[in-house]
Amino acid sequence: MPGHEGVTRMSVEQPMWRALTGYRILAVVYAVGLFATAHEEFPRPWLAVAYLALLAVWTAATLPRVANATACTGRFLAADLAVALTGILLTPVADAPERITAGGPTLPSIWTAGAVLAFALKGGWRWAALASTLVAAANLIERGGPARDTVHNVILVWVASIAIGYVVEVARASERTLARALEIEAATRERERLARDIHDSVLQVLAMVQRRGAVIGGEAAELGRMAGEQEVALRTLVSGGPVPLPGGAAAAGAVVAPLTAGAAGGAAGDDAGHGPVDLRALLAPYAGALVVLADPGAPVPLAPAAAREVAAAVGAALDNVRTHVGADARAWILVEDEPDEVIVTVRDEGPGIPEGRLAQAEGEGRLGVALSIRGRLRDLGGSAELISVPGQGTEVELKVPRHRSGEQDARGKAEQR
Repeated sequence: MPGHEGVTRMSVEQPMWRALTGYRILAVVYAVGLFATAHEEFPRPWLAVAYLALLAVWTAATLPRVANATACTGRFLAADLAVALTGILLTPVADAPERITAGGPTLPSIWTAGAVLAFALKGGWRWAALASTLVAAANLIERGGPARDTVHNVILVWVASIAIGYVVEVARASERTLARALEIEAATRERERLARDIHDSVLQVLAMVQRRGAVIGGEAAELGRMAGEQEVALRTLVSGGPVPLPGGAAAAGAVVAPLTAGAAGGAAGDDAGHGPVDLRALLAPYAGALVVLADPGAPVPLAPAAAREVAAAVGAALDNVRTHVGADARAWILVEDEPDEVIVTVRDEGPGIPEGRLAQAEGEGRLGVALSIRGRLRDLGGSAELISVPGQGTEVELKVPRHRSGEQDARGKAEQR
């Protein structure tokens, strides 16, 4: 995932690269200041001046190189570390031996740590270990032996750079995992959207052909058998295999399957910029001799995408009534317009749903409730609850929150009229 990796490095590492840039500037100023306060003690100050001038020019010229991981190449890192090591090894030549013995700073001073940290940000802890080891060797050569303060500084740089390099590697891995998870989530949502459309059209047609073919017999029976096989294959494809039992609670002979959706968002924003529509107009075609529609008597404004999805979920619930209760079954649709949400309830007079039947249906790839109802409401940031009492019918309650002030304004104007 090269594209995602680029985004990942920008989000995780960019502040670190900016901090490194600032550190290098301050470090070169600090090194120059140290020399300026003690230049009279240097037996060869001209050598120190020449090196510090080179260090300042190098730091200023290479600021774009430490702006991000792409610009910071391996060749630049090698040259940058060479500048730091050269300064360390030149210190005994430019400075007095007694100052070095007393623990005086090297010519680049703390600037050397910036070169090592660049290795850590670019290549992780292994690169940091290599760079810090080379710096440690140069410091030991400069001091002529493992003095206490030298060992202390070397270990500090070594541990700090390796720790930072390890943190960078962990951050990169975490960001890649997150990017992959977001890809999977987006693909899953798209798959569920397609599965809803397939369930509302193709699967129902295949199921109808199978039933009618079995009734008619003859060649139609063979056609029905083939349609049944295709229905099973298609259900398996859109379901992606067995679906685990959804969370819920069972109460005293009743099957209660809460189908609460996640955070707000999704399809409600697909029609941004368009005015809300009256949900009643989309539900009116469902009303008839067997379906009673009860609404508030005033417009129920919703975003166009949200209204369409709610209407489709109601249609899926009514299809379930006709399929599982009978073509002559009666059903009721109740629309409630609340200040913060719209509630649509679909109720039938059937025998109810046996306990565990929903989970079994999902495992068989029959996703009418799982996708056509629950999936739609989840994408809207709403929720769906199915309550079924044996012998007393089934009730599906759909709740859709109001996300936009425009919908509330339209509702207020409708109430004023």
